[in-house]
Amino acid sequence: MKDRYDAAPIGILETTTDGVVTGANRSAKRLLDQEQPRECHLDDVFPQSVENTVPAVFERSEPESREVEEYYPELDRWFDITVVPAEDEVTIYLQDVTDRYHDRQRIEQLRGDIDRLTVTNGLISDILGTLVDASSREEIAATICERLGETDLYEFAWVGERELGGEEIQVQASSGTPGRTLEAIEEILDTGTPLPEQQAIETATPEIVQPLGEDESVPEPIRRAAFADGLQSLLAIPLTYGSNVYGVVGIYAANQEAFSQRERASFETVGEMAGFAINASRQRNLIQSDTVVELTIEFIDSDAPLVSVATATGSRLVLDGLVGQGGDLYCYLIVEDSEPEPVADQLADAPEARESRVISATETGGSLEVDLTPETPLGTLAAQGVTVSHAEYEDGRGRCTVELSPETDVRRVADAVTHEYDGQVVAKRRRERELTTPQEFRDDLSDRLTDKQETALRTAFFADYFESPRGSTAEEVADTLDITGPTLLHHLRAGQKKLLAEFFETTDRE
Repeated sequence: MKDRYDAAPIGILETTTDGVVTGANRSAKRLLDQEQPRECHLDDVFPQSVENTVPAVFERSEPESREVEEYYPELDRWFDITVVPAEDEVTIYLQDVTDRYHDRQRIEQLRGDIDRLTVTNGLISDILGTLVDASSREEIAATICERLGETDLYEFAWVGERELGGEEIQVQASSGTPGRTLEAIEEILDTGTPLPEQQAIETATPEIVQPLGEDESVPEPIRRAAFADGLQSLLAIPLTYGSNVYGVVGIYAANQEAFSQRERASFETVGEMAGFAINASRQRNLIQSDTVVELTIEFIDSDAPLVSVATATGSRLVLDGLVGQGGDLYCYLIVEDSEPEPVADQLADAPEARESRVISATETGGSLEVDLTPETPLGTLAAQGVTVSHAEYEDGRGRCTVELSPETDVRRVADAVTHEYDGQVVAKRRRERELTTPQEFRDDLSDRLTDKQETALRTAFFADYFESPRGSTAEEVADTLDITGPTLLHHLRAGQKKLLAEFFETTDRE
């Protein structure tokens, strides 16, 4: 072989027309892991590939030109090969394109992931849009299953919830082509054997299992059924609202790597939205129900922050209102029989309270605001979607009264707090809700306002004082009423306080 070919950066082999190697440059020797391929037949030098394209060229009486890209398992390399016949010889050019092939694979995989993610996000958007209109837990479960189980991306989906008063899960809805896998899931649920779906409920975080057949966290009967049904991946998404987990959705797919971390994050939003929808349906049922269930729970656990603070300060604390804001639960308390500053200081030191501040204070009482963590009796009750209508705390004990719709699982709500804290249900009763017509509500509000307050509010309202931007300034409204600006603001604040007090005393304080 000529010296100039020997230094070439690509591999060059020279052969006779019947496949005997007559020369090879250094790059060819390196690529083929051959020290001295000369005078050998090409079959003894060239590695095997699936198609075996290069040796096949020499099976013809007259070799033909070929250009091919193939994978060679013996060398774990991809070669770009060009075969160029001449009169009495054949030249074979070799170029290692393994890195280029891997780059191309990565690009194709990314494109596939983007396409799949686009379809998945469209599916999730469709689910979220439908959940907004769902009016019951049954409809929410059916919506999720139908959208997920009937798409080509996944084989089937099922939604499970905890049974009444227990930790066991029961199947609420399913859709798709589950084969024998769903039957195996239901049988395992009856035995109480842990499932990845149960783990998702316990940790309130999604669980991905892939490949399904090799993960020992999945009971063997389910693995066998999934193998028979061609299922290889599982994604379990908890249905959460705040610190409460209402259930789980299990999504099964045939692809061994069906769920990426991006999909897990996207589906986590579905779980949160479904939990929100379930909580909203509970609230809607409570508002629309003619009857309510009142449940009174007593706590004697001195470790509960409000009980321990009331005991330590010798005060009586009465709940005035609850406001949930993201992960915070702002609790407004009336302090009786003591100054509020020591109570606020004690609460600030409690691990279950993030911060507290005094709102008003006298020598014998006042009011304060405290930001409680979800890991408290009030936080747990608020996460159940009930209305805390009354709560009071004094030396050694606390008592909370909550309102639930008749359809709410009363035992589950009670167990959520009594199992975690030292509490017990001391009263339960159903009562008819007093219905008020809109006109009666307006008449009652009007009776609470003085003539001057109602006139000031009505004038400011029709003058667009409460719009943004305002249609009238306070001075312009005051001129209309022939009063001073400070007098107008005094009437407006007094009237607004009465209206807001009436509204928040007759609606869910959460």
